Parts: sequence; C-alpha cells; structure tokens
Amino acid sequence: MDNMRGIALMVAAMAAFALEDMFVKSAAATLPVGQILAMLGAGGAVIFGVMALARGQRLWSRVLLTRPVLLRNLGEVSGTLGFVYAIALTPLSTASAILQATPLVVTLGAALFMGAQVGWRRWVAILVGLCGVLLIIRPGLEGFQPASLFAVLGVFGLALRDLATRATPRSVSSLQLSAYGFGMLVPLGLLVMAVERGPVALDAPLAGLMAGALVLGVAGYYAIVEAMRVGEVAVVTPFRYTRLVFALGIGVVVFGERPDAATLCGAAIIIGSGLYTLWRERALSKARARR
Repeated sequence: MDNMRGIALMVAAMAAFALEDMFVKSAAATLPVGQILAMLGAGGAVIFGVMALARGQRLWSRVLLTRPVLLRNLGEVSGTLGFVYAIALTPLSTASAILQATPLVVTLGAALFMGAQVGWRRWVAILVGLCGVLLIIRPGLEGFQPASLFAVLGVFGLALRDLATRATPRSVSSLQLSAYGFGMLVPLGLLVMAVERGPVALDAPLAGLMAGALVLGVAGYYAIVEAMRVGEVAVVTPFRYTRLVFALGIGVVVFGERPDAATLCGAAIIIGSGLYTLWRERALSKARARR
C-alpha cells in the first residue's frame, strides 16, 4: 500500500470537490437549482457511462432495480438536492461544515440498520458531533438560517447513499452506480424546474462555470476512488476533512464570507468527533486482528 500517494490523492479530491462547490455556488446566482441538477446529472451520466462502456461494462442490468441500488439512488438525489440548495442559499463555509457530519451519520446508520457494533465511546462521539451541527445551525436562536437545513438533508441523503453502497451487490461496478446515480438527477432537476422556474439560457461565463463544476466533480470522484485503492482506508479517510479547510478558504477569498465563532467551533467539534470515531474503529480492527 502506498499511503503517501493515497493521502495526496485524497487531498486532491477534496480540493476538487471544494472548487466544484465554488463553481456551483457562482452559477446558482443566475441559474435555477433544478437546471444545475439536470445539467450536472446529464454530464456525469454521460461521462461515467462512457467510462463504463470503455471497460466492457453494461449500462443496464436487472441488478440496478434491487433495493440497495434504489436506496442508493434515493440517497444520491436527496443528498445532492439538499447540498446544492445549501450551497446556493447559505455561506459555503456553513454548508461545508455541516457536511462534515456525514461520516458520523453513516456510523449511526450502520449501528441502527445494519447491525454494526458501536460501543459507548463512539455513541458519545456521534452525539457530540451532532451537537456540533446544532451549534452551527442554532435552531431557535437569532443566527438561525432555515436554509441551512438543506445541508442537513444533504448529510442524511449522502449517508444513505454510502450505507446502501455497502449493501450493493459486488457485480455492480462503481462506474455503473455513478452513471445511474447521476442519471437520476436529470428527472429530479426537471421536476424542480417545473415547480420553481424554468431554464435560463446559458452564456459563455455560465457554460464555463457548469463545465468547470462537472470536470472537477468527475476528477474528484476519480481521485477519491484511487485514494481508497492505493492507500489504507484507516490512514487515508481522515484526510476527507481537508475539504472544509479548502471550503473555508474559498468562502473567505472568493465570496467574502466571515464564519463566526460558533460556526468554527461547531466545525471543530464535528471534525474532532469524526476523527475520534475513525481512530476508535481502527483500534478495534487491530484488536480483532490480533485475536
């Protein structure tokens, strides 16, 4: 295993995703969210579909109608819908900070629905991390932004996607899942446009923003898959949190955001809880291996 290369790829993936968010937020100032979803979905489906075909993989199979795959697609569309709305309507730093709770929710879901053994220490870490989310959102207080709840929807949707991926048959490749998941964003985007407002004609700058978001999203996906393959999962995974560092920098430099102390403190609590959960899982895995 090449952990240094894996870490470098993971950090590169998080930088790509943060830059993708920057392009999406910039485009959302003009384009309706539904159009953004439909365009990203169509572009991603085509790219991953072509990649799957190039490797001799079929784009359609009855396995794609199994419960885990359908649940994964539900998580994909709800998570992407929530996070894109959060990026469009709230500061990038706030949305990204809340998103860091996804690994904690994945652990919670694995314990509640998949029979995973979670000790009291990790239960405490999950609860502390969720308190960090509440600190950022501040429900019922003066600084509460209702739109930040879209980021919470994004967290639970993406957690559902990750949990369902674990239960997906191994006969379905990552490229097939990605093409199918992105494709589901197209009807979702069209539905959102039908409810809110119709499409906006693209000029060169808007087309450039959407192209940049698509390219960076695909590059980030490729980098994260490679990172998990070449490095040890327990070593590489904690570097997912570098996404928040990139997002905070972009928010300050590009969008003029000034995260307050509560947001920064909440983000620190979420990251600390997540890192402890990962460390605890690694320690338990080593203990089981020695038995």
